[in-house]
Amino acid sequence: MKMQAEVIREGELEKRSDSLFQLWKKKLVVLTKDSLSLFPDGHKRAKGKELGFGSILKVDCVERTGKYIYFTIVTKDRKEIDFRCPDQSCWNASITMALIDFQNKRAIQDFKSRQEMEQADGAQE
Repeated sequence: MKMQAEVIREGELEKRSDSLFQLWKKKLVVLTKDSLSLFPDGHKRAKGKELGFGSILKVDCVERTGKYIYFTIVTKDRKEIDFRCPDQSCWNASITMALIDFQNKRAIQDFKSRQEMEQADGAQE
């Protein structure tokens, strides 16, 4: 059983579809310290798509035009996912801060793991 992650923020975002017409579709979004989950039609009952922060490279191309902020999430396999949100909602900032926090924690864990391995290798010599 998967532990329920602490929700940092929950609300509505619009995602550009991958279809030919590239329509904007509203999604219920749940931001946690490890991921961004997208649910169709604003219902958590439906199966959502989870974007784990381990697979996200960056939040890019932030642009403010009129009443919307447009931004792109770039995955490690270079896939780009376009979003927009109302100007005052600052979803892009919330996602960026959670992603930076995740990446910093991972970097610290990696550093500590390398230190422990080096110490173990040094103790064996």
